[in-house]
Amino acid sequence: MKLSQLLTSLHIENKVEYEDLEIQGVSYHSQKAEPGHLFVCIKGYKTDGHKYIKDAVNRGVSAAVVEEIQENIDIPQFQVKNSRAALARLGNIYYDYPSNKLKMTGITATNGKTTTSYMANAILEKAGLTTGLIGTVSIKNGNETIPSELTTPESLDLQYFLNEMVHNDVSHVTMEVSSSALELYRVAGVNYDIVTLNNISREHIDTHGSFENYFHYKSSLIRDASENSFAILNLDDDYSASLINKTNANVIAFGVNSAEGYIHCKNLDLSTGRAKYTFEILKTIRVNDDLVYKPFQFDVELGVPGLHSVYNSMVAIIIGLLNGVSISAIQQTLKEFKGVPRRFQFILESEFKIIDDHFANPGNIDVTMETVNFMDYKQLHLVYAIRGQRGPVTNRENAETIVKWASKLGLKEIIATKSVSHVTSKDEVSDEEVVSFLDVMTKAGIEVKLYDELPDAIQDGLEQAEKGDLVVLAGCQGMDEGAGIADELLTNLE
Repeated sequence: MKLSQLLTSLHIENKVEYEDLEIQGVSYHSQKAEPGHLFVCIKGYKTDGHKYIKDAVNRGVSAAVVEEIQENIDIPQFQVKNSRAALARLGNIYYDYPSNKLKMTGITATNGKTTTSYMANAILEKAGLTTGLIGTVSIKNGNETIPSELTTPESLDLQYFLNEMVHNDVSHVTMEVSSSALELYRVAGVNYDIVTLNNISREHIDTHGSFENYFHYKSSLIRDASENSFAILNLDDDYSASLINKTNANVIAFGVNSAEGYIHCKNLDLSTGRAKYTFEILKTIRVNDDLVYKPFQFDVELGVPGLHSVYNSMVAIIIGLLNGVSISAIQQTLKEFKGVPRRFQFILESEFKIIDDHFANPGNIDVTMETVNFMDYKQLHLVYAIRGQRGPVTNRENAETIVKWASKLGLKEIIATKSVSHVTSKDEVSDEEVVSFLDVMTKAGIEVKLYDELPDAIQDGLEQAEKGDLVVLAGCQGMDEGAGIADELLTNLE
């Protein structure tokens, strides 16, 4: 592609004389730069691409896009106000606008993005469609899968993957969209057919500076959606519901507690932890001239546990319906769907039950504890890995949320751990974080048995568990190895 053709997507702030070369590729990482590339200097949280422009030049790049002109550089430099936005535009045009050739669904939420995207993808696959999936766990291109490095790839990489999916005859793509991706222009230029925001709670405050900023970026996926798209919004979440009149998209609102939208969940049964409910369409939904859903209802049985799975499944069902998937295919998929690891995952169901959950933030803790509140059990044993390197505020808020549920669930003691040997330095629990957590528990009159090591904490929980009890292994990175440790301890106990 000619350099001049690529530059038509940018607003260049300086005047540059240049030879209209054939550009062989676009890159933003100097070690991936090759002869004939257009190199884009982007600024990240930890480093600045402008520092590596000389390395890129030594590797043979033909031109560079910069925010600040660099001295002693022999290639043309095109100055832009925001090089991240420029990278997104360049990737889009270089790969010939791949999202326009795909049925794109963008899913954002504080909790449940991964599970919802996997549910939706499974429903689309059941209908015989060739699908793509982009998210926290992996990137799926038809039958090919590679591990993910980011929840949402950098914009240039995202456009590359979408273009590869086009060439692989993928027709439908489901992708997680993180708040950082929205702030950093990683999804700029992606043309979505369906967008959804299921829930919002306090998370990534340090990254965005405030909760207000976090919600601003998160909600931009909905606010910026086109009039040709559909937006799926949750009436039971105040933040999601607040966007109903702030988008040009065709809104489909749903609720479990609310029956004011298009979709309602009724006859909800969570007694076993795995939900059964009736999915009720209250108002006519016109997808296009050939696909219209009039008011009716059908039963749903989930193969995965949790109240949050009800909300996730409702979004996935709506995505399936908007893509014309049959009711029977949707029902069968959700009954067979076994979930994503560490999202309210049953790891033992015998004399007592063990659930593994990542318990990341107050919103996640709320839906997990609310599901537990629906379940039948004798006594609850909570083994909690304190969050490391997230600061005292995060741990205080998590502790306060646990306390809120403690009396309802009969929880008078918590087994806590710092998981010293099972986390890296970026997740080490500081003394301040421990003090913050313990302070809340002490004021609430809840006893905490604190262990340095994860296996010791889990062993304590398992030894206390009796027939009919429920053990919850809760926490993020510090509890990642918890299920495997519990399985090994149970084997040894036998």
